[in-house]
Amino acid sequence: MSGRDALSSANSAEDAGSGSGSSGTPYSSSPPPSTEKKKGKTRVSRTSLILWHTHQNDASAVRKLLQEDPDLVNARDYDNRTPMHVASLHGWIDVAKCLLEYGADVNAQDRWKNTPLADAEGAMKHNMIELLRSHGGLSFGQNGSHFEPKPVLPPLPNKCDWEIEPSELDFSTTSVIGKGSFGEILKAFWRGTPVAVKRILPSLSDDRLVIQDFRHEVNLLVKLRHPNIVQFLGAVTDRRPLMLITEYLRGGDLHQFLKEKGSLSPSTAINFALDIARGMAYLHNEPNVIIHRDLKPRNVLLVNSNADHLKVGDFGLSKLIKVQNSNDVYKMTGETGSYRYMAPEVFKHRRYDKKVDVFSFAMILYEMLEGDPPLANYEPYEAAKYVAEGHRPLFRTKGYIAELRELTEQCWDADMNQRPSFLEILKRLEKIKDNMSQDHHWHIFTQ
Repeated sequence: MSGRDALSSANSAEDAGSGSGSSGTPYSSSPPPSTEKKKGKTRVSRTSLILWHTHQNDASAVRKLLQEDPDLVNARDYDNRTPMHVASLHGWIDVAKCLLEYGADVNAQDRWKNTPLADAEGAMKHNMIELLRSHGGLSFGQNGSHFEPKPVLPPLPNKCDWEIEPSELDFSTTSVIGKGSFGEILKAFWRGTPVAVKRILPSLSDDRLVIQDFRHEVNLLVKLRHPNIVQFLGAVTDRRPLMLITEYLRGGDLHQFLKEKGSLSPSTAINFALDIARGMAYLHNEPNVIIHRDLKPRNVLLVNSNADHLKVGDFGLSKLIKVQNSNDVYKMTGETGSYRYMAPEVFKHRRYDKKVDVFSFAMILYEMLEGDPPLANYEPYEAAKYVAEGHRPLFRTKGYIAELRELTEQCWDADMNQRPSFLEILKRLEKIKDNMSQDHHWHIFTQ
């Protein structure tokens, strides 16, 4: 339900800006700015590497980096997470021992005040728990056994015209239509109208991070108005449980639809792709770009059972970015979203921009044409790793519109700068659709 889902792995090292352990030695004159910039880039790159190799459980690569630069042992990413946090979360004992050998801070705290031991306890990595405790590890933070709850300010203290009184919501004939780590999505009625209610579990109503994510999603949704975006109707922000209310779409999600229908005809796939691309083009509009970061079939909803209209939903992981320059690359959390549809630059903890959504769109388009999820024979994490190594799903269906396959391949290009924008995607999809509807000659690719 929130960005915390993305914390099951290491976060982007590029978000760190710089690693820890930088020299404090004073100089009579500063080096030229270009030299300082190169040093900064080198530090970010090496910080990224040690976090990446730690995440990959590559103890020898971690050791080699530490031999070259021992200060990297306590390098920090954007969320103040260290290599020891990453190793502890995954239970990588050999990597942890290497880090300890080089003086890793066993009680370093990330931005949620979690220590490595708190992460290990949360992930139930028992061998890691013993190792950390033997080296003086303490369990503090949101996940830790020593966390002391503090008063939490209301997510949105000012009354708004979209604030909904809980008594207006009728749950008498409710049904669960979705579940997440921190809540559930229910079908209910609001003033006689069926609605979807995202409700935070009562047990988490005072969790600071959950409330922060809830507030973020509400603040984002109130700004969105588009036919291909799920419509926000209101929220309950000053009572418990916290609730977010959106329109209810009877058709379910695209994941379930594809599971039941299999591969779609080219014309249906194009119509679906157009709806998704329209919604995404709206989100990517500059200067206020919203990067979805979790675009996948489960987050694309069908308006009705006729499947004649789609909307993009679930903005729990989305990021609002003010763009100063159209070529900006952002510092954001790595490994955000769902592995099977994840762009390689996100998986590899590299800087990325709105083109991560274009990559995810390509994977959805492939799934609509093929009828199976991309790399269905791989577990999600392994699929993301395979893609990050340069591989892509294979087109297996015999007949393809060549232009549609070409578009898909460009959208999942390894170089994010080579991927088209959603505005470009829309133009190309419209052209392909026009060629089909006018019964013009179009090329079929036969494998």
